[in-house]
Amino acid sequence: MTMLDVITIGEAMAMFIACETGSLAHCEHFIKRAAGAELNVATGLARLGLNVGWVSRVGNDSFGHFILQQLQKEGIDSRGVVIDNAHSTGFQLKSKVDDGSDPVVEYFRQGSAASYLSPDDFQAAYFYQARHLHITGVAAALSESSLALLYHAARNMKAQGKTLSFDPNLRPVLWKSEAEMVRKLNALACQADWVMPGLKEGMILTGRSEPDAIADFWLERGVQAVLIKTGADGAWFKSADGVSGAVPAERVEHIVDTVGAGDGFAVGAISALLEGHTYSQALVRGNRIGARAIQVSGDSEGLPTRAELGE
Repeated sequence: MTMLDVITIGEAMAMFIACETGSLAHCEHFIKRAAGAELNVATGLARLGLNVGWVSRVGNDSFGHFILQQLQKEGIDSRGVVIDNAHSTGFQLKSKVDDGSDPVVEYFRQGSAASYLSPDDFQAAYFYQARHLHITGVAAALSESSLALLYHAARNMKAQGKTLSFDPNLRPVLWKSEAEMVRKLNALACQADWVMPGLKEGMILTGRSEPDAIADFWLERGVQAVLIKTGADGAWFKSADGVSGAVPAERVEHIVDTVGAGDGFAVGAISALLEGHTYSQALVRGNRIGARAIQVSGDSEGLPTRAELGE
């Protein structure tokens, strides 16, 4: 059995990216890609040479088989993917932008196969062969059963001595209320070794405004390090031993599409930390890959191979 470096859990959708700028209603031509925060991270880590498994459910339909083809293409282990004959694979439409603004994204995912993820999808023998688990707030928001799977996986992987990373990746529209989102995601975050919020996400989840105070909220609850994405300023970290530091952002001449920047940062930070690099070095790599991600229109097209990373 192939041993894995990382397992991540989440939903993937077929994504149709508009070929022309302007309203989605007027666009007639689209390019099909695969999308999903956790799949983006799995793709980026696999391109860097890590053995990665992705756990999900997809429909027994053309979109689901397209996702499976993408996993095979990227060398991502799919043994944890269930083909669901009763529910369909979600999809999304994404507008084209060329001015650095956020694209419009319309989701068609309600009742998708991935929303039926549950603790039954936790296959212990499969998960325990990996040394790291990466989870996000997207999968947590899909359904109560999906959230229960994340709690279950986090608790069991932690009990096995595995490391965990958590990216809040907030999707407020998928939650009943902000208060529920904050409470349930903080319960997940406190299971993690490394929490990786954006600055605004950190403010929402902790009720604090400064990076140092945001980090302390989770550090006081057992997290080993908090890595905060601070936008144009770069990134900042603080660890449980009180060490902190900042790394400036990578300079980008032309921003094409900001979607996927946070996933790129996660790819860089997780891969660096699993290789034994320092938190500062993890921020540098995270910024570098995040910067590459915002220079292309697709969610994962900018994620580099090891050779392209140039380290």
